[in-house]
Amino acid sequence: MEMNLPEVVAEVRAAFDRYEAALINNEVAVLDELFWQSPHTVRYGATENLYGYDAIATFRASRPALDLQRSLTKTVITTYGQDFATANTEFRKTASDKLGRQTQTWLRTPEGWRVVSAHVSFLPESAQG
Repeated sequence: MEMNLPEVVAEVRAAFDRYEAALINNEVAVLDELFWQSPHTVRYGATENLYGYDAIATFRASRPALDLQRSLTKTVITTYGQDFATANTEFRKTASDKLGRQTQTWLRTPEGWRVVSAHVSFLPESAQG
């Protein structure tokens, strides 16, 4: 298996960047589009565990659009072959200054690159120094 083929990394980076722009601008339709529409999709959030695309879409539709702006650091995108990738990043919320991390697993589908698994968590205040 070839890892980190430049063209595949560029494709995943573009999908990741599109997701990030949609997230901070609360573009729910784009966020929904970029998650794989499957009952097997999982998203562990800061306060919720969501199983299946429908649960994720329902959460997105009702999530308050507060403190969405953030800056990213230490983003690492790793691709495995042509059709599978992970994206890991650290972020700092602009309004609250909370520090968190995000992991996404991406899969190439007939519709394009889609998130099949995601995890978002915040570091405890004691670790944010």
